Amino acid sequence: MNDLFTLALPFFGLILLGFLSGKIASLPEAGLTWLNFFVVYIALPSLFFRLISQTPLEELNNWSFVAATTATTYVVFCLAFAFGLWKTQGNMAEATIQGLAGSYSNIGYMGPGLTLAALGPAATVPTALIFCFDSVLLFTLIPIFMALSGTDNKNWRELTYYVLTKVFLHPFIVATILGVLAAAIDIEPPIWIDTMLKILSGAAAPCALFAMGVAVALRKVRRIPAELGILLPIKLVLHPLLLLALLSFLGTVPPVWIHTAILMACLPPAANVFIVAQQYDVYVERASSAVMLGTLVSVVSVTFFLYLITQNKLPI
Repeated sequence: MNDLFTLALPFFGLILLGFLSGKIASLPEAGLTWLNFFVVYIALPSLFFRLISQTPLEELNNWSFVAATTATTYVVFCLAFAFGLWKTQGNMAEATIQGLAGSYSNIGYMGPGLTLAALGPAATVPTALIFCFDSVLLFTLIPIFMALSGTDNKNWRELTYYVLTKVFLHPFIVATILGVLAAAIDIEPPIWIDTMLKILSGAAAPCALFAMGVAVALRKVRRIPAELGILLPIKLVLHPLLLLALLSFLGTVPPVWIHTAILMACLPPAANVFIVAQQYDVYVERASSAVMLGTLVSVVSVTFFLYLITQNKLPI
């Protein structure tokens, strides 16, 4: 239990510091913009590139893991989307945001900080693969579903261009691709660049978790939507359990990769859920509630799965 608290308390403590800062300090939300830019465009890409470029190429080639994790995310998206369709009596746009809330984890801000702290550098590759392919799924599904619902008026050429630019210009995905290329041709950056990347990598997790706490504090929750009683259990419990069953069934995935996938799956809905809702002006207030309440409830889900992992109680 001491190991569990050693892992969990600093992780959630950084989020709590950000949350309390957001509640106490009378600062404009615009002040968070540069910190978010630093995390998304500089610190986390540096972390991904540095660790992936140092990974033997054969470890990066695990397509069964990619297929299993992406398929599981798609399955829980479909479950949450189907529930949303029933709950909204066929409102496809709102159901799409609910599907996103029930399937897309906070794998950008919270994921790397948690998996690397709990499992060490061995978690880097599966963390990066899950982020890349879950993000590709997100950037593909959401515009298509919104176009089908009539909320997005882009034609199919504009839609294709939008999806491709979202996927291939995302800084995390660019950093991952460059890291794989560097590992393939065995390139080592000059010492001064490697040192700078190491410093930036060390700043990635604390800055991301603090920014996450501030962002949650600034969200307003006027009421708790009833559908969160279904969406959050799908996201925080069913998602990791389905993933555990599928990866265990495959029998070829290293335990540390399975542990990484479980931790990524039990994370709360990403802030992207709220951002997408704002972008399409659909389900905005309830999306904000899903992110905030999901983050609070994830203290229980993440701690529970961390306990199972640290005590070797997962039935792999």
